[in-house]
Amino acid sequence: MNAGALSEDLNARYRREESAIAQKYMQRFPWEMVVWGLGNTLIWMSLWPLVFAGALPLWAGFLLSTLCCTLAYLPSHDAQHQSIAKKGTRLHWLNELVGHFALLPLVLPYKIAWIEHREHHANANDPELDPDYCFHGKTIWASLWNATQSRQPWAQSEIVAKVLERSNASNIKQAVIEALVLRSGYYLILAVLAWSGFAIEAFFLWWLPRHLGYTYITTCLGWAPHFPYEETGRYRDTRAWKSPIGTVLSLGMEYHQVHHLFPRIPLFQTAPAYWELRDLLERHGARDDRPDAPAHLKSALQ
Repeated sequence: MNAGALSEDLNARYRREESAIAQKYMQRFPWEMVVWGLGNTLIWMSLWPLVFAGALPLWAGFLLSTLCCTLAYLPSHDAQHQSIAKKGTRLHWLNELVGHFALLPLVLPYKIAWIEHREHHANANDPELDPDYCFHGKTIWASLWNATQSRQPWAQSEIVAKVLERSNASNIKQAVIEALVLRSGYYLILAVLAWSGFAIEAFFLWWLPRHLGYTYITTCLGWAPHFPYEETGRYRDTRAWKSPIGTVLSLGMEYHQVHHLFPRIPLFQTAPAYWELRDLLERHGARDDRPDAPAHLKSALQ
């Protein structure tokens, strides 16, 4: 059964039941994301003096920096949806601090990231309008290739330009200025480090970990939950799935479907919310590729 097959009254009733369950998971303060977002960036920053002082081998600094870059996005992702604190509330400043600070290792401008991400939610899996469609692919290798191509300067600029052109966000000018400052600062720091004789350290502590971390993030957050990118609509543009590498290594994205349905549910609450919502989602025909899901809910390529 899918949402189209339900009567209008029954569809409305199920939606109300879904919202009531989801509200429970939006109430808890996600302290984990605050500690994670601030702590991860501070750990990443500490690697630099440790490596420069010889207290930490460069190879170890490289591995730890790659881990930090891989973990950098998710706290900001929660902040983008104001899951930490909504605008107008007492702790909204903390939400914004986590949003900006967590993304420093990735050199990803917070406001630009949010404007793009909002377009993704509104147009998920649309080849023309979804800025994350560049991560699509029938295999993980095809996705990695497409994602790598999308990160080339000319391609990335084109994607951002298209998003900003059709966005109605009120803070676009500020977002662009902040992005220019952040990216200019990044390249200036790399240039100064190279000029000072620390080009190898800069490469292994920032340039390469940033790209490796970003690739892992786009695979887990962009490709896997939306594969095979063929369906749109509230209950079909994202799937529930069972990752072969487990929930932790897939960055919790087995339950990304819950995030698209209720974006303000924090990451750590998406799994319990999914299990409580699962029967209702099944009634709406939500896409579910877990092994125990009914066959009619699975993706076309399953």
